[in-house]
Amino acid sequence: MTKILFILLFQIALLEDVYDGYVLFTPQGGGASSGNVASLLVDTNGNIYNSWSHTNGAASMPYLHPGNEPGFENTLLYYPCRVNNPTMSSGGVGGKIEIYNWTGELLWDYVVSNEFYQHHHDIDIMPNGNILLVAWERKYQDEWSSYGRTSVNNSLNQMWSTAIFEIEPNLSNGNATIVWEWHLWDHLVQDQGPEFLANYGQIANHPELMDINCNSVGSNGGPGGNANGDWMHINAIDYNADLNQIVMSSRHMGEIYIIDHSTTTAEAATHEGGNSGKGGDFLYRWGNPQIYNRGNNATQILDDQHSVNWIPEGYPGEGNLILFNNRHQGNQSAGLEFSTPLMDDGNYMISGSDPYGPEDPTWLYHPGPGWHTNVQGGAFRLPNGNTLLTVCDDADIYEVTYDGDIVWEHNYPGNNTMIPRAQKYAIDAFDQEVILGDINGDEILNVLDVILIVNMALGTNEIDLNGDMNDDGGINVLDIVLLVNIILN
Repeated sequence: MTKILFILLFQIALLEDVYDGYVLFTPQGGGASSGNVASLLVDTNGNIYNSWSHTNGAASMPYLHPGNEPGFENTLLYYPCRVNNPTMSSGGVGGKIEIYNWTGELLWDYVVSNEFYQHHHDIDIMPNGNILLVAWERKYQDEWSSYGRTSVNNSLNQMWSTAIFEIEPNLSNGNATIVWEWHLWDHLVQDQGPEFLANYGQIANHPELMDINCNSVGSNGGPGGNANGDWMHINAIDYNADLNQIVMSSRHMGEIYIIDHSTTTAEAATHEGGNSGKGGDFLYRWGNPQIYNRGNNATQILDDQHSVNWIPEGYPGEGNLILFNNRHQGNQSAGLEFSTPLMDDGNYMISGSDPYGPEDPTWLYHPGPGWHTNVQGGAFRLPNGNTLLTVCDDADIYEVTYDGDIVWEHNYPGNNTMIPRAQKYAIDAFDQEVILGDINGDEILNVLDVILIVNMALGTNEIDLNGDMNDDGGINVLDIVLLVNIILN
């Protein structure tokens, strides 16, 4: 029996290198495109399973989210896109969020492009359907100078900081409600003098705060040659429901940040409250400790990075963070994963004058020269341990194993075409039904389920009757063979 099982498992492993699912992305040529813009859902053969037409180009990437009823046909598409006349224009500018049904009907939209705020780059869809949205927040000279900023680097004399809004969409009436918000401006430190309004202190003593004088602010030659006041350039956001925390990525700082979402909006503006007891301060930061005076050029790991997100529970590497590092070594990009020093209370360990760890990533995909994108890019772990990587400039999507072997590649044709990021969804991702033989509950039948059912047959694992493939009330070799046949077919 053992020999037969080994052969069967080996055969499955050979056939399972590619995770079976649908890849979602929006190819674009840049700019606030009009007409002929579409989000595509393709299978592993590159065939289009579904598509959604749009008037304006994507700010980053779209997302799929379950509707009120199970099944792909009831699934919603959330699409962050560009407005034609943004109030602040820099790379990744957006301004509008749209929600479509499966057939492409626009159900809801929401604009964040006004005198005070400009949406850009990313959104994230929370389990309850609410939207976490990243926005630039305008600060004029009298504001930034009174908070201890000594100068800016643009002719506008403006400093666009960062805000995060949680939006509750109402698909019935088209309305939207802001139910929570966070502002970086409430969490600053400066060492210019105690006379300024912002917190005065030594930067290295306050890793929970952002140095208002760190790095330049904007430029005079942004997209279209226009001046802009982009300070942080937050390009990705992700929500962890188990921790009730948010992670975001700053391209300009070469850092990622984690904040507490369990706070009220009032607490998020302070340094107390929430599960962490730290209000809206940074719980954790990583990638470039010289930003808070606890490192130097040699300790910087991240540079121009994008796409930070938590690896979901049940996936290999669960709980770790994974991202796309655009300039891992000069003009060479990489996908990397790292483990945070998370403690039992939801806070993150830091010692004395040391920076936040770890010193090195736990996984790295770095093929070397020629594998690079200047803008955007994505990295997402898949349930089988593979990683989906997007090289934006080349409109290339790769699926690589943990050992770094490319098992699937998709290139979208066209001149000057880009794919900001892409995600892969299981074929039955939105069925919301228990699948017979899915022992580990990852909604796909594969070798991991076979191993678990083998252990049940050998008596080393507790019996789960979801593995009773022939419905005879027990788990034995017949159930194993039936599951293997289903997978092989």
